[in-house]
Amino acid sequence: MQTDWNQIAERIQSADAVLIGASNGLSITEGLHLFADNAAFENLFGDFKRRYGIRCLLHGMGARWPSEEEKWAFWSRAIQHYCLEYQPTQVMEDLKAIVGDKDYFIVTSNGECHFEACGFAPEKIYEIEGTWLNMQYVRPCHEILYPVSDAVRKMAAAEQNGRVPSELVPRCPRCGGPMAVHIAAGNGFLEDTAAQERYSAFLERYHGKHLVVLELGIGWRNQLIKAPLMRLVAREPHAVYVTVNLGEVYITEDIQDKSFGIDGPLSDVLASLRKACGR
Repeated sequence: MQTDWNQIAERIQSADAVLIGASNGLSITEGLHLFADNAAFENLFGDFKRRYGIRCLLHGMGARWPSEEEKWAFWSRAIQHYCLEYQPTQVMEDLKAIVGDKDYFIVTSNGECHFEACGFAPEKIYEIEGTWLNMQYVRPCHEILYPVSDAVRKMAAAEQNGRVPSELVPRCPRCGGPMAVHIAAGNGFLEDTAAQERYSAFLERYHGKHLVVLELGIGWRNQLIKAPLMRLVAREPHAVYVTVNLGEVYITEDIQDKSFGIDGPLSDVLASLRKACGR
């Protein structure tokens, strides 16, 4: 079926706001593949792969490291490369142009902070599974998140043979215990309640109004973002659902008549949609 770019563009241009949902498909488009044992992983973590048997970024993120020095060698290398050295991509530039001057909100399970780095307002982003640029105490003795960027720069610069110096390993400022990157893994994950409240306020503000839900790279099994977004579209009479995913487009039957499903690479789709929007 041929995609009617002009019809989708018209819905976006006439909308009161745009709600963006994003998951792994967007990260993969930008070159960050959590599940792949590919050339990029080999180039960045080939030594960890051979030493510890980790086969992808996700494996390393959940690994039981022998020491804090080795754990933070892995994380500082990942954060330095994928966050601190990140440069905005064309796909993000196209997305910003599509949104234009519309009000928007972003809910994403991608924790690498690329939206903010590309100029999207941090107060309009809810990273639902945490962010790589914050850290928390492994077993929270207090509910505070701490920025990790400065510590990462020091650790990445000082790493040798897959270890960082012990004196650079982050420690809880209150009890001296181990710290962890703020990702949803195991018990003790600190929810970003402030972002949750901002998201709820956005949904309340546009309740009953013309809302476009633009979903990027989310598979049909996703119950964290995709399922709630489809339920939102079902109960909002003027909402429109636009889902983009390579090789798999899933839309529940109850919202088929107010939805657009696009099967294709996000880079191509967003470029075409930007052109249709005249931006």
